[in-house]
Amino acid sequence: MYYILITLLVFGLMEGITWLTHRYVMHGFLWYLHEDHHQKGKGFFEKNDAFFLIFAIPSWLCIMLGSMHQNYVSVSIGAGIAMYGAAYFIVHEVIIHQRFKWFSRSNIRYIKVIRWAHKMHHKHINKEEGESFGMLLVAKKYWEKVKRDEQLKKHIV
Repeated sequence: MYYILITLLVFGLMEGITWLTHRYVMHGFLWYLHEDHHQKGKGFFEKNDAFFLIFAIPSWLCIMLGSMHQNYVSVSIGAGIAMYGAAYFIVHEVIIHQRFKWFSRSNIRYIKVIRWAHKMHHKHINKEEGESFGMLLVAKKYWEKVKRDEQLKKHIV
């Protein structure tokens, strides 16, 4: 149970780490890797996909080295990072950007909110400006906007 709690805690902390990394690293000194994500070019792959490795390596090392040395706290940390990576893939690549066409529309409010928040992030095409740097947690203003849109649609129909 202890190791499960560590894994879940790390998963939760990864949202903050992701926000900070996105804001100050991806929109900072590693902008040259992230830029093509904001200014879409041809092709399936982006330089931005390198961030998958940047986050996967510490996860893999924690799991591998922790397993080798029977340090299950380390394994739990690596598992939490890996779980967040899986969530990132599903939310960012599948649901938001639909790089994998597994489904295209949803009436679930949470999905509408994260898609809108990410759209607002992408309206800024340079590194200096920006908003909504997180992935799973978004500001209240995006929830309110989606709720207003839903209420407006009810009145129109």
